[in-house]
Amino acid sequence: MFLRKEKRKGRIYLSIVQGYREKGTGKSKQKTIETLGYLDELEKIYPNPIAHFLEVAKRMSDEYNDIHKPISIEIFPDQKLASGDNLVKNFGYAALSKIYHELSLDSFFQSRQRNLNIKFNLNSVFKLLVYARVILPCSKKSTFENKDRFFDRTEFSIDDVYRALTYFSDYEKELQKWIHERIVRNYGRDTSVLYYDVTNYYFEIDKQDNIRKKGVSKEHRPDPIIQMGLFIDNNGLPVSYDLFPGNTNDVLTLRPALKNAKKELGTDKIIIVADKGINSGDNIYYALSGKNGYVISMSIRGANQEVKDFVLDENGYINKGDDYKFKSRCCPREIKVSLLSGKKKSIHIDEKQVVFYSEKYAKRAKAEREAILSKSHDLIVSPGKYTKATSYGAAKYVKHLEYDKKTGEILESKSLLEINQDLIDEESKFDGYYLIVTSEMEKTSEEIIDIYRGLWKIEESFKITKSNLTARPVYVSSENHICAHFMTCFVALTILRILEMKIGRKYSVNQIVESIRKSNYTHIEQNYYALGYFDDVLKTLGDATSIDFSLKYRTLSEIKKNTGNSIVRKQNTTTN
Repeated sequence: MFLRKEKRKGRIYLSIVQGYREKGTGKSKQKTIETLGYLDELEKIYPNPIAHFLEVAKRMSDEYNDIHKPISIEIFPDQKLASGDNLVKNFGYAALSKIYHELSLDSFFQSRQRNLNIKFNLNSVFKLLVYARVILPCSKKSTFENKDRFFDRTEFSIDDVYRALTYFSDYEKELQKWIHERIVRNYGRDTSVLYYDVTNYYFEIDKQDNIRKKGVSKEHRPDPIIQMGLFIDNNGLPVSYDLFPGNTNDVLTLRPALKNAKKELGTDKIIIVADKGINSGDNIYYALSGKNGYVISMSIRGANQEVKDFVLDENGYINKGDDYKFKSRCCPREIKVSLLSGKKKSIHIDEKQVVFYSEKYAKRAKAEREAILSKSHDLIVSPGKYTKATSYGAAKYVKHLEYDKKTGEILESKSLLEINQDLIDEESKFDGYYLIVTSEMEKTSEEIIDIYRGLWKIEESFKITKSNLTARPVYVSSENHICAHFMTCFVALTILRILEMKIGRKYSVNQIVESIRKSNYTHIEQNYYALGYFDDVLKTLGDATSIDFSLKYRTLSEIKKNTGNSIVRKQNTTTN
C-alpha cells in the first residue's frame, strides 16, 4: 500500500493505493483502497496530512502482509485422534448469525434475563436451538450432544436446555412482535396482503392431552397432532403463528389467529388470502366486520347449481391462449353467521366471484384422481386390507362400503362393492376450474388471481418447516416445551426467508440450507482451520452478508468474528 498524490483541477488529491499483478497477463496494476480527499481540505484537519497518511498506508500494508504471509505448521504423521474427537465445525451458520443479530434477538433475551435468577444464558441456548434446527435438525438431546459442531460458546447443560424451553414459551407472543418490528425497521414489510393457512405436526405417541389431539392429519397418520395457523406477508416473510389442539377444525383457527396478527401489526386493513378450508360465513363476516378484506377459494363441487352453471357456461370467458381462461361477476351472496345463542343468521353480502380454468391444473386433477382410483379398485378386490383410516380418499369412489363403528374395519357388504362412476363423471366436469370469492370489488380479475396464486408462498413455508427444518415428529412432550419447539422453528424459518430475500431470491431456501450445511472448517493444527467447500450459493450469500465463505484458511479468532459478528455491537446498544 502506498499514498498516491495526483493533480485534479490544480489541486492535490490523496488516496491509498495497492499495487498487484493481473492474473493471466502478469501486468502491473493498481487499485484504490481508500479515497482521502483534497490536500488543502485535509490540512484543516491534520497538521501534516502527507506524513499522517504515509503512516496509515504503511500500517495498512503491514496488516495486509501479516494476514497474507505464508504460515508454517508442523504435522506429526503418527498423531492419532482420540475416541469421540470431531475436528469438523460448521461455518455456514455465520449467515444465520448475521440475520439473528440484525433482528437483535440477542438483545431480546439479554434484556429479559436481567429479571431472572438463572445461571445459564438464555440467548446462548436459543441460538444453538435455532442454528441446529437449520444445520443439524434433531431432538433437543441430540442438539446438545452436537453443540461442538458450532463455534459459539455453549456453557450450559442439557438440563439447562430443558429449563430454558419453559422460559421461551413465556415469550412466544412477545418475540413474534419483536421480530415483526425489526423486520419493518431493517427490511420493510408488505402487509397489504396476508396469506393464511393451517397445517399440522404429528407426535409418535398414543396418548392424547390438552393440545396433542387426534384429528385430520395432513400425512393421514393416526398419531395425535397439533395444528399451526401461519400468516406470511406479501414478500413471503412469516408474520405470526398460533398453535391449536389437533382436533380443531381449520375453519375455526382463522379468527383468533387474525385477532393476534392484527394486534401485532397495528394496521387498519388486512386482505386475507386463504384456500377453501377457511371459507365459512363466520370467517367472512369476522373479516368484514373488522374492516378487513378477503380473497378465498370456494368449492365448486360443493356449491349450488347456479354457481356450477356459471362456471361451466362458456359465455363471458376471456381466453389467454388455448389452455387458460377466466371470467368474473359481482353478485350478492347469502352467508350463515353464528349467533351467541348458537343459532345461525342469514346475512347478504356483496362480493366478486372470479373463476379461471387452466389446462395444466385439469391434467393434474385427472392424474391425482387416477392415482386414487387405483387404490379404489384394489379396495374393491381386497377390502380386508383396509380400514376406515387407511381407505382415506379412495373410499368415496366406492359404493356400498360399510365400517365397524368401533374398530373401523370394513364390514362384509350385502351389496357388491363397485366404483361410483356417476360421482367420477360429475367431478371431472370441474377439473381445472377454480372459483375465488373476494371482497375486493375494485380489483381486476387478473389481480385477484395473482393475489390468490401467492398462496404457494405459505405452502412452501410449511414444506420448509417439515422437510428442511424437520419440525416433525416433535420429540418434546410438555405443552410449554412444545410451544418453545415451534418458536425456534418459526425463527429459523424467518431467518431463512430473510436470507432468501436478501439475495433477491436467486436461490431457493432448499439450496441455501444445502450449501450452508456443507460449509465446514476442519481443525488442522495449532489455531488454524481449513475450509472444505464453496459454491455459487455461498458466494451470493457472502456478498449479501459481507461474510467471505471462500477463504480456505482461518484462525479461530477470525472465524468467531464472522459467526458472532454482531454480538459486541448489539450488547452495547440500548434494548427496548
